[in-house]
Amino acid sequence: MSDAAETLLSVRALSVAFHQGGDTSLAVDRISFEIRKGEVVALVGESGSGKSVSANSILRLLPYPAASHPSGEILFKGKDLLKASDKALRDVRGNDITMIFQEPMTSLNPLHTIEKQIAEVLELHQGVTGQAARTRILELLNQVGIREPEKRLKAYPHELSGGQRQRVMIAMALANRPELLIADEPTTALDVTVQAQILELLRQLKGQHGMSMLFITHDLGIVRKFADRVCVMTKGKIVETGTVEEVFRNPKHDYTRHLLASEPRGEPPRTDSSKPIVMQGSNIRVWFPIKSGLMRKVVDHVKAVDGIDLQLRAGQTLGVVGESGSGKTTLGLALTRLISSQGRISFVGKDIASYTFTEMRPLRNQLQVVFQDPYGSLSPRMSVGDIIAEGLKVHERSLSYEQRDQRVCWALEEVGLDPLTRWRYPHEFSGGQRQRIAIARAMVLKPRFVMLDEPTSALDMSVQAQVVDLLRDLQRKHDLAYLFISHDLKVVKALANDVIVMRFGKVVEQGPSAKIFSAPKDDYTKALMAAAFNIEAVPTPAVQQ
Repeated sequence: MSDAAETLLSVRALSVAFHQGGDTSLAVDRISFEIRKGEVVALVGESGSGKSVSANSILRLLPYPAASHPSGEILFKGKDLLKASDKALRDVRGNDITMIFQEPMTSLNPLHTIEKQIAEVLELHQGVTGQAARTRILELLNQVGIREPEKRLKAYPHELSGGQRQRVMIAMALANRPELLIADEPTTALDVTVQAQILELLRQLKGQHGMSMLFITHDLGIVRKFADRVCVMTKGKIVETGTVEEVFRNPKHDYTRHLLASEPRGEPPRTDSSKPIVMQGSNIRVWFPIKSGLMRKVVDHVKAVDGIDLQLRAGQTLGVVGESGSGKTTLGLALTRLISSQGRISFVGKDIASYTFTEMRPLRNQLQVVFQDPYGSLSPRMSVGDIIAEGLKVHERSLSYEQRDQRVCWALEEVGLDPLTRWRYPHEFSGGQRQRIAIARAMVLKPRFVMLDEPTSALDMSVQAQVVDLLRDLQRKHDLAYLFISHDLKVVKALANDVIVMRFGKVVEQGPSAKIFSAPKDDYTKALMAAAFNIEAVPTPAVQQ
């Protein structure tokens, strides 16, 4: 243990229990850790390990009395926050300890401007109002790298990008110059370059203000670059603690070794030019009109996809990478004819660019999509069996109930799930299992082309690696052509033969995956590579996305 004078926060034998009806479940089981002045401690683990519950306990943000603390102390500068009065706790919250949450869009009030939300923090904790508050708000927005902050004061959260919203959250957290900042997965939903910029910003602010940080994440790559010490957590327990160098160089616990080995690995299938071409596009364009004036005349266009050529063969994967808003998903929707586009699109030799909805219907079973968020794309009112069988009812009407059920069981086995689970509902499965169900829904129709839209971005790293292995196995068995859309270059490197790098609707670089990853030519591609594989190499957050 460190000297008491150096310890800012000390968590001792903390337990957290949740009560529902007559049942009690233990989410956190007697964990202990400390944070010293000026250091960054990372709390690492997969979803459900108890990380966020532990962090929320520090500021007593859990839903009491549904949650309780059967044991433990949370000592902040020697005072136990679990025993503090409501008034004392209010003084600590926002002043001494602040928190950045994972998803800024749900953490910011959609009905209030950015200025009002930051001003509320200043007025509540410091009594600062009027022009003094506005001056401080502009100073904070400048500090977190918001360009032209005067123009952003009256903006609402939905008018900002993900990176900008996260910067506003950081500005709110720093408004009262806290001693301890708790960051709960603050970069998970962000593009790799924006993620790297936010980390660099936090590093700079820590140096300027001498803050301590509790950084909660499941991404060990971030921990390696950002933290001083790490606590590894699973099933409500901290199983390993040490300096980042010690834990990464010589992990002692099996779970830590499991996490370190969880990055997507393996090689994409070998490029084979003799395989038949499944999908081909020439000069694909998706332009959305901008209308103005009383007569709503078209004055300009948003060029979401602007003149892209591509070719994809059976058994091969084309990776499409770029930041949010680059046009990746729009390109995929155009290829699958889910939105209108211009240019030539050929599927197994048929020019489908001008096909109507009715003409496309017979081809839909061969063109399937797996979406980013399986929870949002699976109906909560349907059983898993009904979800997977739905496509068969449309495309293979001649099948009997027993034959459909056999196909559903086959599809579940293909993705590594027990067929007996087909009677259950999506909420009864983990995130990784739900994504397997979404893949099974696509596979049951035996498609030739699958568009995978960020299918691993919402998953823990070990689950992500399992899904990558599953996709690779299914491709090998069924000679599938994948269009793999992602901003995670590590996953793309493990799966894709060829890569298209997109920015602002255009291709900035295109070619074999090995060549793009080993020797990128465009500065934008280099920035993406730096963000994905070497966070410290990314420029400082002055450049916003």
